[in-house]
Amino acid sequence: MRMLHTMLRVGDLDRSVDFYTNVLGMRLLRRKDYPDGKFTLAFVGYGDEADHTVLELTYNWGVDRYEPGTAFGHIAIEVDDAYQACAAVAARGGKVTRPAGPMKHGTTVIAFVEDPDGYKIEFIQAGTSGWARRAAD
Repeated sequence: MRMLHTMLRVGDLDRSVDFYTNVLGMRLLRRKDYPDGKFTLAFVGYGDEADHTVLELTYNWGVDRYEPGTAFGHIAIEVDDAYQACAAVAARGGKVTRPAGPMKHGTTVIAFVEDPDGYKIEFIQAGTSGWARRAAD
């Protein structure tokens, strides 16, 4: 088994695709309208779906806003340099909600940004976390 994708409902699909591709540097992998169901799906990610977990952005036609709710936390993305990643997001018009820096009770360097629908995205700086990925033995 493996994780395939996480689905987020968005209020403006073009705005969201623009954010994930032009601000966070993902690629639009595929997009399809479903007229009978009155929705459009767009899949974005850093690599091909065969090898990477991606985001499914779902636009339900006619719904322009969702409340993220209190159960959803955030999406985490590993970055080489959280300080530089925040600067790049801000330079592209994105919203940095927690500047890069060490966690309050640890040494992991993190930051948070927010997408156009209010979803939180955490940047975790590579090599600063005890949870860093390990090469397969």
